[in-house]
Amino acid sequence: MTGAEVLVRAAMERGIAVCFANTGTTEIPLIAALDKYPGIRAVPCLFEGVCTAAADGYGRVSGRPAMALLHLGPGLANGTAYLHNARRARAPLVNLIGEHASWHLPNDPPLAMDIEALAAVASDWKRTSAGPETLSRDMAEAVAAALRGCVSTLIVPNDFQLAEAPFLPAKTAETFFDPVSGDAIENAVRLLSSGRKTAVLLGGRALRLGGLNAAARVRAAAGCDLLCTSFPAFIERGGDLPGVRRIPYFPEAALDLLSPYEGVVFAGANEPVTFFGYPGIPGKLLREDQEKIFIWTEGQDEIASLEALADGLGAPQSPARPRGYPKAVDRSALPSGALTPEKVCMVLAALQPEDVIIVDEGLTSAFAYWDLSAGAPGHSLMSVSGGAIGYGMPCALGAALACPGKKVINLEADGSGLYTVQALWTQAREGVDVTTLVCSNRSYRIVEMELIRSGIDPGGTAAMALTHLSPPVVNWVALAKGFGVEASACSTAEDLAAGLSRALAEPGPHLIEMIL
Repeated sequence: MTGAEVLVRAAMERGIAVCFANTGTTEIPLIAALDKYPGIRAVPCLFEGVCTAAADGYGRVSGRPAMALLHLGPGLANGTAYLHNARRARAPLVNLIGEHASWHLPNDPPLAMDIEALAAVASDWKRTSAGPETLSRDMAEAVAAALRGCVSTLIVPNDFQLAEAPFLPAKTAETFFDPVSGDAIENAVRLLSSGRKTAVLLGGRALRLGGLNAAARVRAAAGCDLLCTSFPAFIERGGDLPGVRRIPYFPEAALDLLSPYEGVVFAGANEPVTFFGYPGIPGKLLREDQEKIFIWTEGQDEIASLEALADGLGAPQSPARPRGYPKAVDRSALPSGALTPEKVCMVLAALQPEDVIIVDEGLTSAFAYWDLSAGAPGHSLMSVSGGAIGYGMPCALGAALACPGKKVINLEADGSGLYTVQALWTQAREGVDVTTLVCSNRSYRIVEMELIRSGIDPGGTAAMALTHLSPPVVNWVALAKGFGVEASACSTAEDLAAGLSRALAEPGPHLIEMIL
């Protein structure tokens, strides 16, 4: 077998089923190997950021890594923004990077770069293969690291891909967790049983079904609140699941929410901080006098930690819903008239089908969605965990390929969507069931809001030039159709409801530009 064939077969036998690829000359042997072993679906992407963000979405939804096949250092550089999001989301992901032939690197060819140094920016595991004889082991270890919620990057010189290489039989790829800390659980039981005002801050796998059910038991026993970070990577919501309150994005509102708590227990989440440093506002959102107990650390299972905490509190196995539980969305009370951000969120919350995957990158236009959709039928939601905008369209692509039987709705800001609009072409080529709702306010509204918060006039010549997306007006309908996606535009709530209903009833990708 060639080294490329060893890499592809090792990846396939360890559970990788999809490869998002933007390849070049140094990856040609890998293309041939993907043809020889068709168990891995090859998905072409027009930009490396689409590859990495799609692999992120695939991993968040499925819990299994996809592969991003990238060309040399510049290809990895183009995809790094969305690897940053994946790393913050603790999404399983394997990057495979073709390097120059080992004998050619001393010549310093034009595309030569310190790829491993670049990979260190957003990879938890990285390696440059030392020779053909290590390739099978290298891929096995890359996948094993990814399964622990890591971004893995494997760099393979082109001549190693071409050379004869040994293949090692696959071992079952399993996820191994470190034991739950008994001392941490005891401390958390003490805090939550103290009668003080407390909360449990959830993140990672704690926001999946098993974690939320365990968290509901904890809340039933302790009377604590359940919180999550401003931008959860993946959360199950609605239906019979417990309501979780999201920490607001703006620091003043976040401080107002968190300041009354006398103690916070962390399960899968880190201590919350402000997105940016603001003069006069503390960077950490919890005070020193607020007790903080972590029942989870990297390498441990958040769900097992919450279950141990619930057992330690003597919590019931099937707790009743607490008072104030989110009411079901009233689907008969759709809004009317000219679209506003709140009306967009109301229509989406009312019409989204059960078991849908929502990819939220609506930013300022989506602030109302979280509360409005709390009582919607059971659904999953992903958000921009690392703050690198442009993840929405490709992340929706990856989610759709991970769960082909589910509808995916991407609530997308127009400025962010333009970062990776090429994802629409791959959506059309693969025929995925993604409906993209573009919030077309024709501005970088979040920057305008931050200008106002800083006491700067957003109407200044430079401020308007750097925040307004017109003129010229971006024609989203023409863009989408040019990439092969069915598209329409609307400016009223009635037309949005009709367009969304139609898109959800038909297969394949759709885009609706919502003019706000």
